Formats: sequence, C-alpha cells, structure tokens
Amino acid sequence: MNSAEFRDYKTRYRSAIRKVLEEAERGRLDESGFPAYSHLNPLINWLFWQRLHTAMNYIEKHVPYENILDFGCGSGVMLPFLAQQGRQITAIDIDLVPLQHMRKHIPLAENIQVLDATQISLSQLPPNSFDLINALDVLEHVEDLSTTLGELLKLLKPGGRLVVSGPTENTFYHIGRKLAGPEFSGEYHERGTAEIKRELSLLARVKQIATLYWPAPLFEIFVAQVPNI
Repeated sequence: MNSAEFRDYKTRYRSAIRKVLEEAERGRLDESGFPAYSHLNPLINWLFWQRLHTAMNYIEKHVPYENILDFGCGSGVMLPFLAQQGRQITAIDIDLVPLQHMRKHIPLAENIQVLDATQISLSQLPPNSFDLINALDVLEHVEDLSTTLGELLKLLKPGGRLVVSGPTENTFYHIGRKLAGPEFSGEYHERGTAEIKRELSLLARVKQIATLYWPAPLFEIFVAQVPNI
C-alpha cells in the first residue's frame, strides 16, 4: 500500500473511530486501540499507524492468499485491507463490541466472517487451513502464550506466515505510555515482544520485519513461518 493509499485508509478509519468514541461509554474501547489510533498528538498517532503500514507492506509482498485469520481483530482496523489480500478472511476476538461499533460506520466486506472466541476456540478451527495469520498487538495480552502460539501455528498451511507486532515493554515504552495520557497508563500487558519471540522461536523460524524506532525501540514487528513440507 503506497503512502497516498495508506493516508486515505487512515483518514477514513480515524474518522469512523472518532464517531464511535462519541457514541460509546467512556473507557470501554481503550484496550482495542481506539484512543491510540485517533490520538491528537501527531507523533503518537503516526507511530501507532506506522505499525499497521509496516505490517501491510510486508503482507502485500506475499500475495495472493487463500485464507487469512485476523487473530484478536479488535476494532477491525486491518479488515478492509485484509479483505483485498485474500479470498476468505476470518476475524476472531474475545470482545466483539469494538467491531460491532465500527461496522456501523465501515461495513465488513462480503468475504469476511466473524467468530466469537468465547464461543469457539482456536483448536476447533481446521488445522493447516490459513496462509496468513495476522496477530497485531494481541499476544502481549494472552495468558497462556505457549499454548496459544502452538494452536496458531497448527492452523497455518505449510509455508504459511504468522505476522506479529507488539510493545517492547522497555523503559522507553513505559515512559511513552505515561506521556500519551491516562488511557495508556494501565498495566494490562502480560509480556513484551522479547518473550513472545523467545517462545515463538522454539516452534518456528522467526524473522524480524521492523523495530520502531531506534534508538528508542517501542514496538517490534516480526514473522514466524511454518516450513514447507
């Protein structure tokens, strides 16, 4: 996605997010990234959106995809993009309220199905069925990381990719969260990217996509790939 296309994508989504925030209960959508993706500080806003742009650019390099899973889809910020990259998109989350709000302003494409993770588990999905799993800013929240990673990798086809992004949880990151405002001051992350990469490297080949940004690394984006048989 080139810069102009991404700017249009971002503008459309930010406008919808701000409308949702006006409608929703205060604080209810904080963990789904709504305050971050609509932050008034241009630097903070740019940094959060840059993670998405970086992941999008990587995903586009490996099209076409047959089936894509958006694990922890949250507000659905990646879904319009993913719908253009694959034949069938599956979105799953334990909290679908943010997505329900967003669908009022940005309807889902016809090739997207939404699953409630409180009703269906990853282990119930068909194994070896996805070319790509998108897991942006979600694995830092899960309680049983090793089990979740194992289940996600089982869902990938041979040669499939699991794209991950998350916070470093280092000193720079914690200072940045305090500066960003009260919506970001809570302690709701189980871990940072170092632990995620360490656990993931025990199960698959892990490759770094980007670190945002040296000399103060706040976020990392990386990919795990299942070998071809």
